[in-house]
Amino acid sequence: MYKRILVPTDGSDTARAGLIEACKLAKGLGAQVRLLYIVEAYLSVPPEAYGVAYHQVTESLRAGGASALLYAQTMARQLGVTAETQLVEAMGTPVGELIIKAALDWPADLIVCGTHGRRGLARVVMGSDAEYVVRHAPVPVLLVRQEGWFASSVADTAGALSGL
Repeated sequence: MYKRILVPTDGSDTARAGLIEACKLAKGLGAQVRLLYIVEAYLSVPPEAYGVAYHQVTESLRAGGASALLYAQTMARQLGVTAETQLVEAMGTPVGELIIKAALDWPADLIVCGTHGRRGLARVVMGSDAEYVVRHAPVPVLLVRQEGWFASSVADTAGALSGL
């Protein structure tokens, strides 16, 4: 069965829903968990135009990623799972590609992603890293949507962990 579960996170409630499901699986299977955060610089202006400010912005993005990973790692521990973390910088590469690369390099045998479940024009306009992962993953992918009864379960769990 699954022994190495990769869990991409961005610190969102949806990502936490994926993490909770991944922890349930990992605990039941005795699997390892790796939490992955992709630092994306959404800067449309070349770095040279920012000067020193560019480095401040990228450092801030790195710090935010490290914080999200620490929170997710602590949450996993509270759910009874030890998780390692990995911070990757996008540097112009699409997030979905970097998730696939991380899955191959580790190597994972399952990827668990939270997804917003967007459809139609919203998905086209916003894009979907989860869709890219599903289409290109070398291993099975479990998509977890945060809605309905599961959303309240995530909210309850996140609330219980809010003191972290």
